[in-house]
Amino acid sequence: MNSVISLRVNGQDYRREVPANITLLEFIRDTLNLTGAKKGCDNGDCGTCTVLLDGKPVLSCLMLAVEADGREVLTIEGISRGGELHPVQQSFVDHGAIQCGFCTPGMVLAAKALLEENPAPTEGEVREAIKGHICRCTGYDQIVKAIKDL
Repeated sequence: MNSVISLRVNGQDYRREVPANITLLEFIRDTLNLTGAKKGCDNGDCGTCTVLLDGKPVLSCLMLAVEADGREVLTIEGISRGGELHPVQQSFVDHGAIQCGFCTPGMVLAAKALLEENPAPTEGEVREAIKGHICRCTGYDQIVKAIKDL
């Protein structure tokens, strides 16, 4: 069974007919061709599929696209403006918080959401905000420093 959904992704409105069982991640990647959110574990353990839904981080592999109907989605592709990196992205670069990059989009979006809610988080609050994101390269210290430095 298909459903028609309307949502705003990265500031652009979309109206599409989708299968009722398609995840938000599949919709974003396969229908909209936005590949920044990754399919990692496919069960909500790694954070690579994180997007912001109405400003809050969500695991798009666990959410059906129909659940995003009428809502606003922000992916990593939507945070830079005019070819300039978002300050969180730039801080990740400046602090060497990126190695393989697989976890980076989810980490950056989680950090963006945290900083919008709390512009001066403690190290513990930063670690809490990114605890659902698995990074196998940097050991998290550079990531925490990148977020705290903003």
